[in-house]
This record gives sequence, C-alpha cells and structure tokens, in this order.
Amino acid sequence: MSAAAPIHELADLVQDDRIHRTLYTDPAIFELEMDKIFGRAWVFIGHESQVPNAGDFLTTTIGTRPVLLSRHSDGQVYVLYNRCGHRGALVCNEHFGNTGKSFRCAYHGWTFRTDGRLLAAPLKNGYPECYDLRGPEFSMNAIQTESYRGFIFACAANVPLMSFEDYINLMKPTIDDIVDRAPEGQVRVSRKAHRYVYYGNWKEQTDNAGDVYHPPYGHESTMTQGERQFQRREGQDGVSLAEGTAALSPWDQLRLHVLPSGNNCIGPIPGAEKERTGPVWAKYMESLVLTHGKARATEIVKEKFHAGFFWPNLILHMLSQHVRVVHPIAVDKTEVRVYPIELVGAPEEMNRAVIRYMNVTHSPASLIQTDDLECFRRVQLGLQRTSPEWVILGRGYRPGENLEGAIQDFGTSEAAIRAHYRAWKKYMVS
Repeated sequence: MSAAAPIHELADLVQDDRIHRTLYTDPAIFELEMDKIFGRAWVFIGHESQVPNAGDFLTTTIGTRPVLLSRHSDGQVYVLYNRCGHRGALVCNEHFGNTGKSFRCAYHGWTFRTDGRLLAAPLKNGYPECYDLRGPEFSMNAIQTESYRGFIFACAANVPLMSFEDYINLMKPTIDDIVDRAPEGQVRVSRKAHRYVYYGNWKEQTDNAGDVYHPPYGHESTMTQGERQFQRREGQDGVSLAEGTAALSPWDQLRLHVLPSGNNCIGPIPGAEKERTGPVWAKYMESLVLTHGKARATEIVKEKFHAGFFWPNLILHMLSQHVRVVHPIAVDKTEVRVYPIELVGAPEEMNRAVIRYMNVTHSPASLIQTDDLECFRRVQLGLQRTSPEWVILGRGYRPGENLEGAIQDFGTSEAAIRAHYRAWKKYMVS
C-alpha cells in the first residue's frame, strides 16, 4: 500500500472473519492509524491518583504523540501536548515528577503554566507585533478529557466519532469492580511502571486482550505438575490452566462480553471463584465489612471479571490488579507500561503483595508476559511473508454475526478480536 491508499482499499482489508496481514506489517497503515484512530478515539491517559498534587505530572503518549498529564494550581487535571510552542521540542523528558508552578523548555527557555498556557518567552521583544504570543499556537495546548472514577481518557479530535458516554457506558462495571474493592472507595495507581518494548505491531497486544484461547498453550511452561499456576494474588492459590478433556473446556465456559465500540471484558477464569483465605485476607475483609456491611462486602469480592479492554490502548486487569497501557512506536515496535493498582484502605501487606506478584506475572522478566511477547515476535516474523494473505479470526464465527450490538460468547471465541477490527475499520474509513 502507498501512504495515500484509497479508503476503499482499507475497507477491503477487514472482512467479517479475517483481516489482511498488512494491518500488522505496512508502515503506511501504521501512520494512518496514528491519525485516524489515536487521533480521534478516546485514549486512556492515566489516573488522577498519579498526579495528586499541584505541579505533579506524568508523561505518556497518544499513539506516537507525546503528551503529559498535569495537575494545575487550581486542582484541575489537564492533558497537554508535550511540545514547546516555540520550536516544537519535547518540554518534559522525565517519566513523572513535580515541576512546581511551570514547565520550562530546555532549548530556548520558554516557560509554560501547568495548564499549558505560555508564561514567559525570553527576549520576547524580538518578535514583531504581528505575533501574538498569547495565541494557542505558542502554548502547550490542552486536549479534551473525560474521566470515570479517576480514570482519565482524552480525545485529540475536536469532534469525537463516539461520545465518551457511549464509549464508557457498558464498560463502567469493570472499573466499578476494581474501585469498589477498596475499603475507602478509591484506588491509587502507581506512577512507577514496568516498561518493556517488544518486536511486533501494537495490535498484537490488543488482540491478546480479547484472547482466552491461548493460556493453556502459550503459558503452559508456567504450570505445575498439577496443572495449576503459581500464586498470583493474596489469599488464593494459583489458577488452573488445564485444557480440559470435555467437549467444552473450562476456558470455553467463561463468558466473553463483546461491545461494538471495540471494547470487551472477560469473565472470571477457571478457579478464580475459589474462596480466598489467610490472615491478610481476613484483615482486608474486616475493613471492607466495616465500610459496607457483610452482605455488600461479600458481593464486592465476588469474582465478576478477569480483565477489561478499552479499545485501543488500555487493559484493566482484575486478577493481577494492574493497568496495562499500549504505546505504538513503529509498525513493528511497541512499548507496554504496566502500573500496579493499590486499594486505598486495604492492608499494606496486601498492596505490597500486588507489586510482588506483578514482578512474577507482568514485569519484563516475568513468567507470563514474556510468553506473550515471544508469541507477538513470532506473529510479526510470520506475517512478513506474502502468502497466505489473510489472518483468519473464525473461532466462534457465525455467518451473519451481530455486528452492531453487544454480544456474549464462549470464552475461547475470537469474537472480541473481530470486534476490535470492526472498530478499526470504522475509524480508518470514516
């Protein structure tokens, strides 16, 4: 494909049960995705707890565009383009920190308020009167944002293709599920993250967010002889990854919830319903009962979801209690950042354990995430060849499948991945 590929050619690359391999390998398609998807969709930026004080910031990206999350002196949180209004240099180079009352560009000293407005331009008398340095072209412009229970999303387009309410509405229960687990009704998302880069397209990670077909095979090396994984959270032994011998495996029995927005959520995985025990868990339940009463506390800890995926870049993981954010770099290079989630009011031992378990499951040297990254690398290598041209996503496919409404399917269906690409097509051709 050329960089100026006609829209009808793009539309042909996504069919009901398959996608063309060039969606993973063509640099021109990648560049269009950065504008048409990441430039117009609701993209997860961060959590309010990551910038608790005035002057706090967190740097991130919208696609390949550098942006930052900033808490201004009025207490409001802004998402700003991380770009100097003078010569375009990256203003903030650190991953997070506190800048005080202003951001200062290292190149020529231009200084900006923490809401993005230009504060000072050195030797500004050198600019003729035809330039109004108060204009938006000379600022670190703010991007429109929306949030739900502290989770902040931004859209770079003036008019989003989908309203935030339509985007977030049916996914609210996944956020509620994890926030309600906190005895004080709030979560704290770490500013420090596990960061790793893999050789592969960004959609290989997002495909994986709706794929419950792979665990018994891709993560087989993490199983014990009893076909159980190591412990992944406080108060519970490892879950079973057994394939099962019945016609309907345990992984088929969980429910996959698929939305037309491209979002999806995965129901509890096999073994997750097992009762949690131990002194730390008992201490946690005491604090939850004190806040909500026994009946509500019992309902809160009942397993409802394994993970939720907010297309195109956020994975909210309940079992391992983290936020995973996908950052495209190039057509064959992707960065992933994993931020632990602490439950405010839970025992400190329990919150520390989240980080300890995450080192085992989703760090750069972990036992689980590294399996996935190796598979992504192999997919990227395999799709370089011109034949076969198509990637078939036919598991659970039914001709005439509902393409517009929310659906539920068996766990190992590829319905969620097909929904990702219906959303991809909608954004890319409109």
